[in-house]
Amino acid sequence: MHANNSSSEEQKFQVRKLQISDKNKGFIELLRQLTVCDSVSDKDFEDQFRELSALGDDHIISVIEDESSGKIIATGSIFIEKKFLRNCGKVGHIEDVVVDSNARGLKLGKKIIAFLTEHAHLMGCYKVILDCSLENKAFYEKCGFKQKEIQMVKYFI
Repeated sequence: MHANNSSSEEQKFQVRKLQISDKNKGFIELLRQLTVCDSVSDKDFEDQFRELSALGDDHIISVIEDESSGKIIATGSIFIEKKFLRNCGKVGHIEDVVVDSNARGLKLGKKIIAFLTEHAHLMGCYKVILDCSLENKAFYEKCGFKQKEIQMVKYFI
């Protein structure tokens, strides 16, 4: 697959929700392009898929499949946090956005972000937030996000 910016290429790739069959279409391998992602057995994948699916619209994993290769080439997720703040408002948290290195330049990341942002809006969220690396800041700014405060983390590994 070659990254070109033709509109026919852009319209060819549609965002959809993760399906249980996507494990066999390179979903886990794609996540490895983002961060550490160990092997996931078929049973563990199915168990996690069913648990996340039970959350309904409060947790969505979106993907884009390249129909010509049958591979998942982009993904991102969102979960909806219910708060007491802002009249018991909701916040959308975008996570785990990655586009296959061979498919970058096709605006698939923008498609994933637009899908997830629209989902948050439809769910009644008053904002949607995400964390990103400094090198991805410009990309998210093009998607309408702005830098606010700083991120902190503590790992339990």
